Amino acid sequence: MEPEPKTYKFKICLVGEEAVGKTSLIHRFVSGAFDESYIRTLGAVVSKKTVSLGTMSGRPVQVDMMILDIMGKRTFLQLFKEAYFHGAKGILAVFDVARKSSLHDLTKWIDGVRDSVGPIPVYTLGNKIDLVERRETTEQEASDVLRSYECPILYTSAKTGVNVEQAFQSLAKAIVETTKLE
Repeated sequence: MEPEPKTYKFKICLVGEEAVGKTSLIHRFVSGAFDESYIRTLGAVVSKKTVSLGTMSGRPVQVDMMILDIMGKRTFLQLFKEAYFHGAKGILAVFDVARKSSLHDLTKWIDGVRDSVGPIPVYTLGNKIDLVERRETTEQEASDVLRSYECPILYTSAKTGVNVEQAFQSLAKAIVETTKLE
């Protein structure tokens, strides 16, 4: 008989500048689809999805994720960070590989979140890798900019789905492992 799964409930936040693809990444992860139309996020939008992480310590593990998509304006970050980040257990920090400025601005987002909630797991996503001809950032540059944060960097495409599931799953697994250590 299969043991009862251990279920965790976590709040995670996606942060980054406007138009880096946060909403599209969430939509791809939750529904498996991509929508070409751009809809600016106002405030924060919450989505939910349960993921199975397989067996850990001999027991099946699943995570109920409450995913906050946060508007990409840093003025919003300063005004509402306490309310939106409170209770977050992990962050997906997103930049657009076709917009170098979005990579350099990402450090302000990570700092803002960590100022509010402490040293929670952060995964960085270099999104829009399908835009090969428009790429402005290299993996080395991303590694250099983000080195001090010691956060894994995954390259994703909300349009094609490359590494999207892996990004959310990896963050969930990191949160579970961090939670077990507490």
